[in-house]
Amino acid sequence: MVEKHDGRREPFERAKLERGIVRALEKRPVAQLSIENLVNEIEDQAAQKGKAANEIPSAELGEMVLRRLYDLDKVAYVRFASVYRKFETMDQFLKEIERLEERGVEGGQ
Repeated sequence: MVEKHDGRREPFERAKLERGIVRALEKRPVAQLSIENLVNEIEDQAAQKGKAANEIPSAELGEMVLRRLYDLDKVAYVRFASVYRKFETMDQFLKEIERLEERGVEGGQ
């Protein structure tokens, strides 16, 4: 089960997780196998974390995705972050990109 921000609980849906990741990676040079591996890793990690209580907070699930996307593709990371963190202004995008640059990320990815 996934505990949503508003307290609701809903069943974990692998397809929903995969859709969000695929959308963030749209038109990026990432192989389908890499995407499947990413989804598998997140699903496995979520299952381990949620084992005791049989649920995982959606915020924790979102952070798992962000960590993996950060390592895989920085553009996809910013795309996912913009939806997940509900960016509403250009300034929010720019601040996220500045954070990436502060971490030493090159502009080539």
